[in-house]
Amino acid sequence: MNSKSSNPLLSFGQGLPNYREITSEHIEPAINELLKKAELCVQTCLANPHSPTWRDFIEPLENATEELGRAWGVASHLNSVADTPPFREAYGRMLPKVTAFWTSLGQNLELFKKYKAIKASSEFAQLTSAQQRVIENSLRDFRLGGAELPDEQKSRFAEIQERQAELSKLFSDHVLDATDKYVLNVTEKSELDGLPEDVLDAARQTAQSKEMNGWAFTLHFPSYFPVMQFAKNRSLREQLYKAYVTRASELGPEYGQGDAKWDNSQLMLELLALRDEEARMLGYANYAALSLAPKMAKTVSEVKEFLETFAQRAKPFGQKDWDELTSFAQKNLGIESLQPWDMAYASEQLKQSLYAFSEHELKQYFPLPKVLEGLFQIIQSLFGVKIEPSNMPTWHDDVKSYQVLNASGQVMAHFYIDPYARPGKRGGAWMDDARGRKKLSDGSIQTPVAYLVCNFPPPVTINGQTKPPTITHDDVITMFHECGHGMHHMLTEIDALGVSGINGVEWDAVELPSQFMENFCWEWEVLKQMTAHSQTGEPLPKDLFDKMIRAKNFQNGLATLRQLVFSTMDWRLHSEFSANQAQASDILALSRRVNDEIHVTPQPDISRWINTFSHIFAGGYAAGYYSYKWAEVLSADAYAAFEETAQSTGSVVNSVTGNKYRQEILAVGGSRSAAESFKAFRGREPEIDALLRHGGLS
Repeated sequence: MNSKSSNPLLSFGQGLPNYREITSEHIEPAINELLKKAELCVQTCLANPHSPTWRDFIEPLENATEELGRAWGVASHLNSVADTPPFREAYGRMLPKVTAFWTSLGQNLELFKKYKAIKASSEFAQLTSAQQRVIENSLRDFRLGGAELPDEQKSRFAEIQERQAELSKLFSDHVLDATDKYVLNVTEKSELDGLPEDVLDAARQTAQSKEMNGWAFTLHFPSYFPVMQFAKNRSLREQLYKAYVTRASELGPEYGQGDAKWDNSQLMLELLALRDEEARMLGYANYAALSLAPKMAKTVSEVKEFLETFAQRAKPFGQKDWDELTSFAQKNLGIESLQPWDMAYASEQLKQSLYAFSEHELKQYFPLPKVLEGLFQIIQSLFGVKIEPSNMPTWHDDVKSYQVLNASGQVMAHFYIDPYARPGKRGGAWMDDARGRKKLSDGSIQTPVAYLVCNFPPPVTINGQTKPPTITHDDVITMFHECGHGMHHMLTEIDALGVSGINGVEWDAVELPSQFMENFCWEWEVLKQMTAHSQTGEPLPKDLFDKMIRAKNFQNGLATLRQLVFSTMDWRLHSEFSANQAQASDILALSRRVNDEIHVTPQPDISRWINTFSHIFAGGYAAGYYSYKWAEVLSADAYAAFEETAQSTGSVVNSVTGNKYRQEILAVGGSRSAAESFKAFRGREPEIDALLRHGGLS
């Protein structure tokens, strides 16, 4: 089993592994072998007495570390989408070793000197601009990785990195365990009044899978949210809400989530303290300042001002939304005091009252296969490519694979779509890099491969009949969003791995292509081609589309304030909060203060939403959540170029503008700054007007 020929994590080379063959027993021997190989390569490169060059220094080092990174990436991916106790344990056992390797690489002063020697050499001017940027980024990363620290501080810096990796994994595990543990069994159908039939079918199937009678609901979003949105039973909504917002906290066990050890409170405090210590070791005032080194925004005050200004612009619209909702709830629903577990339900009732349609009605027009067909058609029309099914190895029967071909029929990239929620799969949606584009030693191109992961409601089988899965319009937007990330990764034309695709792109600009794609979900010419009623097959009626458009910015003021609470909380935790002098309860207290300052709805005492804020504690967005709003400015302004074209052509799906966007934004990846790429596409600096207009906030 431990030999290269039999270990699937060692035998896939430049290709892709057979995911279903990979077990927990493969992880440790494979990663240990690849760590040794990478360490030997580092030693060999350092021992070379000749002046370093791209070919004899950068390339071999990149090849060895990429092989390790790809194998570890597969293990990480499976840990997210196919979690089991043995796999989690094996992954966790190797995490400190992998972290230690990357930390030691970033601290290696001799490697740093070699990179500086290349930068100072005559060869540097002969390299491509992409190769030059790889070296410049590497020099920056060496400094951020502690290469210039005194030797006596490097071991502590390494300890900080290893502990942060361990804590982030624990945070994510606790959220998953608390979510998976909870089940609410309902045996009387009268308690489920208001729930759509497909939601009831899914709950019945969940109950059967758990050997329960009646219906079963979990805290996975496709099960949880329809109850909050449609159930007339207020006590049922309250029960689920309290379980959901106390996950991974000290209150979790009281609401049926199992073990108190899943409380993330102390983990957050320790992570914040370690991040602050890391920043100060590197000469930064706080972690927020450190985080800006590879981003578009330049100063802590710039981001703070951006968030404060945005909140000021949005608050009147949020207040209007809240006043309208509370008044409606009192007059029409008999709810005198609107509680958090009432908001989604009351909002749905208000939307139906104002616009004469429901989200459930709309959902029937979005069978997932039809949505994907329409999504692929948009991509093909905009960017001059073709998408076809592929037969790559997958990790689950629900996963589908595809290939992207250029106009000449050559394969440019591959991607996977893993669409449905299931036990053992991390919640949320994301795109990840399975393989990056680069030029190989024989001159051929290694094509990029992407994972596109969502958590839509799975197909339901009742009495042997499987109903085709339909998704909400919000889910459609999510699918377009992740595919936008995927196009950024897959349509790159850069051959230097370090800056191809999303690699090397500033973190606060990386959401531009994803949020850009969301705009097409609101265009009639797009939706009429990607909808088909689940029973009749009829496309979305124009009058229902018109209602949906009128409702587009329904409660966008409240939604914007919610996102600004998240962004501001993240920013303050990493720029102002002193974790070393705090208790875990102080984090909760800060979340309430931030909410009170920005939002118009109170944060309930029971809410522990911060304990599941995986984006900043386990997902790489620490001191970076603001980037969603930052990139929205870029994406809305970029989409405005297509709206401007449509004024003369009659269509936003314009191949000329699409090709320019592809060449100036997608193709260049991280080979130049995001500001340069945006300006090359738009011919000017970004402006906020389009975002405010799109969101009804102007």
